[in-house]
Amino acid sequence: MRCILRAALAAAVAWAAWYGTAAAQPVAPYPDRPVQVVVSWQAGGVVDTIGRALAQAMSDLSEGRFVVVNRDGASGIVGAQAVASARPDGLTIGFGPITPITTAAHTVRNVPFDVESFEYVCRVFENVLAVVVAEGSPHRTMPDLVATIRARPDTMTYGHFGTNSLGHLSFANIVRGLSLRVTDVPFRGETPIYPELLSGRLDFGMGTVGGARGKPVRLLAVFGDERSVAAPDVPSTRELGLPTLQPVLAGITVPRGTPAAVTARLDELCRKGTEEASFRAVMGRLGEPILYSGREAFTAQARRDNAEKVEVVRSLGLTPQ
Repeated sequence: MRCILRAALAAAVAWAAWYGTAAAQPVAPYPDRPVQVVVSWQAGGVVDTIGRALAQAMSDLSEGRFVVVNRDGASGIVGAQAVASARPDGLTIGFGPITPITTAAHTVRNVPFDVESFEYVCRVFENVLAVVVAEGSPHRTMPDLVATIRARPDTMTYGHFGTNSLGHLSFANIVRGLSLRVTDVPFRGETPIYPELLSGRLDFGMGTVGGARGKPVRLLAVFGDERSVAAPDVPSTRELGLPTLQPVLAGITVPRGTPAAVTARLDELCRKGTEEASFRAVMGRLGEPILYSGREAFTAQARRDNAEKVEVVRSLGLTPQ
């Protein structure tokens, strides 16, 4: 009996020693396997180019590989759904504007996710919207344009990126807030607006600071609380006392439930990635300012953006398309 007890005790001690050693083993560093970076926009565009540059910088800074996969379609909804439905293990992450999350979820029928379906790791840049006129337009300031719209109700026309798009909502918010009467003309994206603007068939249009760069147009205002660092001479809508929505926030998202240790590591790699010379060179070539913010700030910005879109859609009486 004594021999049996000694053997059992020895086995218990050996097991405890092994367990303690195993428990003390370091966890494999994240990422220890390739990470799929879902970009919800076409390959070769600005968002894709920035996403690839950041993925490469993050790969260089870690022992893993961040690989971009384009899942474009339905104005970003296809890619956002791919991220929302992925296993929350850090091996599938999203990169790009969060517009499909905070805007499309309220303006498109049967979107299978909402703002709470994601966690917001880091903001990297903003796609700043602007009110744009042709270079030869008589309107040189936003107050000039508003005064003309008031003086000529129902005769002025403006182009935007499509019904219920952020460009549409942003100016419709001003129209509602100032009780203006103006005709909106939807287009499929920003690019086709400029020829109509330059031909005089549109009085003004919604554009982006990046999209307007190099074109014979004038920016009258940028949407946001502050001026854009990419267009420092152009006043913001907040500065002008106009109804204001945030710019298009863009960065890294992950599925809800991703472990905190993983999101913290991703945030660290994101921050360091935006500081890499290779990434800064790409952003400089594109003329896009780097506007990094971490998890807490990005989460607050996303929730504010979502709340604003809910209110605007409700106040305008818009229905999902």
